[in-house]
Order: sequence, then C-alpha cells, then structure tokens
Amino acid sequence: MPRPVPLGLLSLVPWSLAVASAAGAPATAAPVEAAPVAAPSETIARTEAALTDLMASQGCRTNRLPTTAGGQRALSRWNAAAMLQACLQQLAPATGDLQQLQHELAAELAVLQGQLGNEQARLRALEAAAFSTTTTLSGQASFVLGTNAFSGSAAGLVQQNRQAFGAASFSYDLQLIADTSFNGKDLLRTTLRAGNLASSSFGGAGPSNLSTLAAAFQENCGFNVSNCGNALAIDRAFYQFPLGAGFTATIGGRVEQDDMLALWPSVYPASAVLDLFTLAGTPAAYSENLGAGVGLWWARRGFSISANYVAASGNAGNAGQGGFGTANAGATGTVQVGYGHKAWAVAAVYTRLQNTNGLIGAASPFTTASLSVPGTTEAFGLSGYWQPSRAGWWPSISAGWGLNSTTYSSRGLSSGLSNSGTGGSNGLVATSQSWAVGLQWSDVLGKGNVLGMAVGQPIVATRLVGGGDGQDSNLVAEWWYRLQVSDRIAVTPALFLLSRPLGADTPAGEQFRQFGALITTSFQF
Repeated sequence: MPRPVPLGLLSLVPWSLAVASAAGAPATAAPVEAAPVAAPSETIARTEAALTDLMASQGCRTNRLPTTAGGQRALSRWNAAAMLQACLQQLAPATGDLQQLQHELAAELAVLQGQLGNEQARLRALEAAAFSTTTTLSGQASFVLGTNAFSGSAAGLVQQNRQAFGAASFSYDLQLIADTSFNGKDLLRTTLRAGNLASSSFGGAGPSNLSTLAAAFQENCGFNVSNCGNALAIDRAFYQFPLGAGFTATIGGRVEQDDMLALWPSVYPASAVLDLFTLAGTPAAYSENLGAGVGLWWARRGFSISANYVAASGNAGNAGQGGFGTANAGATGTVQVGYGHKAWAVAAVYTRLQNTNGLIGAASPFTTASLSVPGTTEAFGLSGYWQPSRAGWWPSISAGWGLNSTTYSSRGLSSGLSNSGTGGSNGLVATSQSWAVGLQWSDVLGKGNVLGMAVGQPIVATRLVGGGDGQDSNLVAEWWYRLQVSDRIAVTPALFLLSRPLGADTPAGEQFRQFGALITTSFQF
C-alpha cells in the first residue's frame, strides 16, 4: 500500500499553494481526484509524524499547515502534489520515502509540470516581445480645433481667403518617441509621427506660412500625391553618444538641426502655438532643417560650442537632385557658441543655407519666394533668455534677433523676381531680418498653469538687390493660456494676429489682416 501523503508538505512554498488552488482538478484528468479530498482522519497523525521526520532529515522548510473553517487541518492531492514538487527542488537526491510519494502523486505532478512548462513558454514569449530594459516609449497626442478670420480694405483678397481658409477645422498631431541607451550615456532616438494639418491655414496652406502651428505635421509622400494626411512616418532616427572630455557626437539618417545643439537659447514657449515663436527669434539661423546629418558639440561649466551639418535631400543618389555634401543637398551648416545658466543663457549662431530647398519657412511670402531662387543665405542670430528663480509677478523673458545676407548664383540672378513693378534680379532680397520677444508667467491661477504672449517679426526683406527695402514689413503676435488639467493633460486656448501676412505682396495702398483662434488639447504618455 502506498505511503500516505505528508500533511506538513502543504505549506512549504506559498506560490505553489496558489498554483494548486487555481488549477483545481481538470475535467479531463479522470484518474485524478476532481476536488480537494482530505486525507483519512485515521492516517493524519501517522503521516504527519512521518513527514516531520522526513523534512527534519532532508532540511525541507515548512510553515504552519492551513486549517479549514472548522479548525481541522485539510489536504488535497493537488495541494500535496504542488508542495511535493516545490520540495523536490530543495531536497537532496530522492530517498525511498520520497520516491514512494512521487509514485503516489505521479498523475498530479505530471499535470502541474505541464502547466509550469506552459507558463514558462508564455513568459519567454512576453520577454521576447517586450522592449529592452533600456528602452522607454513616450508620446504626445494633440487635438487642434480652430478657425481664422480675415479683414482689411482689400475686399477681394478678404473674400477669397474667407472662402479658402475661414472654416473651422479639427485636426490632430501624434508623436511616439522611443529612446534607447546601450550604456546609460548614449541615446538612440526614433520618433514616429502622424498628422493631418497640411490642408488648413494652421498647416501653412495659406494665405502665408506664418500661421503654421508648432504642432502642424503631415508627411510629404512625394510627387503626384495630393494628400498624405494620417500617414505614419519616421520623423527622427539618430544616435547620440559621448566622446569624452565634454564632447558629444550625433549621427542620423533623419535628424533635425536643433537636435545637435548643446544649448537652446530660449525658454519660450511652455506651450507652443505658432511655429514662428519656437525659433528663438532667428528662423533662418535656426531653420530646423531635417534630414541626414552629423554634429559635434563641446560643453563644460555652462560654456558650449556646437557644429552640425544637415542635408534635407541627403538620401538622394542623384547629385542633381540631392545627395550628402553636394550643391543640391538642401543643406545647412551651423556653428553655435553659447553660455547657459539655470537663470539665464545667451547664444550666438551662424548658419549657411542652400536656397531652393524651402529651408526657410517663417518668412513673408515675398521673402520666401526670393530665398527659393538658387543661391546661398548666410544667417546670423543672437538669442537669450532670463527667468525668475520662482513663480511670481515677473515673467521669463526670451528674445532673439536675426540678420541674413543672401547671394544668388548666375542662374538665380538671370531668373529674378518681380516686386512692385521692379523685375529681374533687382527684385531679389539681398538682406532680411527677424526678431521676437516672448513672455510667460508660471503657476497663474493654479499650479502648473502658464500664461504666455509673444510679439515679433518673421523674416522680412530689408534691402533688395536693386536697392530699396521692399516694403515687406509685418508684425505677428500671439496670446495663450495653458490649463494643466492633470499631470498628463493640458488644454491651451490661444489667439494670434498677423498684421500684414502677405508683406510686400499686399496690394498697393490696401490692408489685409489675419486673426486666428484655436484650442489645443494635449495628452502626454
């Protein structure tokens, strides 16, 4: 007759109790008892005494045996099998007594072993599908609801734009950012992005690109594709790593100019509205060129020097259409020198840009057209900020100024432009400028809430090749309030005004203005 199951084995390993209890007795396991059955009362004392001797001799730890509601100790074959399985992992080679127990509970042990194997396989599958322990995934989803109004004495222009851009629009922008580190000091970043703002004024569809929002994104699917909204695209793919002695290098097939700067000389805005005011007052020098690039910076004790090169068409194999380091690469080369402190920072920047590739966006329509003519633009910028040590009446102040000089190739000079009746190369922009000032107050009417405003001038012509200033002036202003609903959710109502969005292209003697209102709801995760 097989030796009775030891009662004290029931409480050897707590997790095994849970496994046995959850498993029950499967309906298909006919030879196995289907429900907990207590050992015969007449064998309790004898089997428990035997187990006590067995565990004492083998060093198998046990806890107090659980009891039933009536205070009597109870044991099922499933419980006993689970406890025996756990105990076997602790004991020395099986003795005759243990072998008898294994034989008695062979059916239950086989089922439990199969269940354990299945759980281990599931765990391995989950581990294989999981991110690396050094990879983090974050994201932001923004919903934008807004509309535009147009006014001025240019009645035909007002009516045309009301029809084309005056309707309310509801769009979105989604970003998913995966950051991986292999040694705790480097960074491999991949950003996926999707949006559908390109067909509205908020995406730069018109009447100028000055109403483009910072949240505006829509992938460009190339030629002969009229609408690429909602397409999920790679927005960033670069690797950043330290070289020692304060140097950091960056290389990537899709990296933005500002990803390779040691210092960003602005704390405005905490909640971005117009893209123009996210460029530190110097939209040409900080053009945010995106493409294949390499960069290097040095930073120590607040001082920093950065240098980078980005080719917007760096993936092209045809030198006439792009390439890396070619005359048609759509390239920018940037050098920045700066000093940053917790309370303030200042930086000077120089960028050399290749025209014809749409690298300069935050400009008047006339200047944008001129800077698309083959040639080279050299952009200089000076930006900085100051912020109070704690929230109060004083706002943080961010300001920047940019000066740009453009020279044209012989092909560009022969094509020229026309402006106010002046044709040929005389109508091209030789010098352009920009500036911006942004203010923001923290913890306004509640912790985490921010109030902000900015005023400035996009890139406008200040001198033409043939003389004159081009009459390209235009002022832009924005006001917003970010309500922090929770740690991860914010609602930002905003207003903006473009005093003369067409700049020099405004009909002579006429006025034309654009006013925008929107509300952005952002979710961070």
